[in-house]
Amino acid sequence: MGTIVERKRKNGTVAYLAQISINRDGKRAHSESRTFERRPAATAWLKKRERELQEPGALGKTRAETDVTLAKAIDRYTDETLKDIGRTKAQVLRAIKRYGIADKRCSEITSKDIVEFAGELSDERLPQTVGNYLSHLGAIFAIAKPAWGYDLDQQAMKDALAVTKRLGVTKKSSKRDRRPTIAELDKILDHFEVVRNRRPKTMPMVKIAIFALFSTRRQDEITRILWDDLDEDEARVLVRDMKHPGDKEGNDTWVHLPPEAMEIIKTMPRAAPEIFPYSAASISTAFARATEFLMIDDLTFHDLRHEGVSRLFEMGWSIPRAADVSGHRSWASLKRYTHMKKAGDKYEDWQWRARITD
Repeated sequence: MGTIVERKRKNGTVAYLAQISINRDGKRAHSESRTFERRPAATAWLKKRERELQEPGALGKTRAETDVTLAKAIDRYTDETLKDIGRTKAQVLRAIKRYGIADKRCSEITSKDIVEFAGELSDERLPQTVGNYLSHLGAIFAIAKPAWGYDLDQQAMKDALAVTKRLGVTKKSSKRDRRPTIAELDKILDHFEVVRNRRPKTMPMVKIAIFALFSTRRQDEITRILWDDLDEDEARVLVRDMKHPGDKEGNDTWVHLPPEAMEIIKTMPRAAPEIFPYSAASISTAFARATEFLMIDDLTFHDLRHEGVSRLFEMGWSIPRAADVSGHRSWASLKRYTHMKKAGDKYEDWQWRARITD
């Protein structure tokens, strides 16, 4: 019932994989494995587990503990992961739990089920979005079996991804190139100014939006900037936990602040540790509601960052100099901003530059 497999690691050390596999009526009824540094430890665990599984009802109990629903596997992943999985990923995983596939037991889920789930998603979502959903779900498939013994088949997910890509149900996200016009920004900022005049205690969205444009900072980064992290003499600020494809935390990066961004900071009160002591989610919501109210189509707060980086290249900045502001680690990722049709600073005589600092 149990076997021990000796495996050599890349660093030359040896590990011992203890495996247990039980078949009933020609079908796999139970399987589990653990890795040990020493063979005696692997042997001892194997003997102990074999004795436990031979007890009456033990196999059924073990199966009940490991063959949970996909929804429970998602809950365990979100509860136990030590890394910040991010607001978007958490939202997607919660959404997946509302679909029928989440009620299936892990051992029942096949590539066919995943393909059908992708088809359900595609009724109301773009292929890029469906691909993101499966990518986030794939994280559960990757760790469920080795970490918890849940019988989720990682190969089923890989097969489903290949099928959905071939069918066009999923595809990689295309690079977004939406940029606001001066007229659109004027309408949005006029709207925020009216709201602020009526309700003075609301967020200063005019300052926040203009700072996002000129500093090229993301909304969550803006809300994390501390007064203690501002170096006024060098016109720079330390952005903590800057977004990175591989890691969510620990990427503290100094970035340059263009003069326009510095001027806005100087108008902010020092009433809190943060320069902009507001919620990133609230900023996003306020911007989305404004564009919806004003009937400005397909414009997000993050597009202000794109506009800000594009502006730097239109002003003739080099890639290294622009990266010093945007915080991009890879200059290659900035190349899509460099092919501008117009040159110069279209915001040079923009009314809001003067109004915001008066």
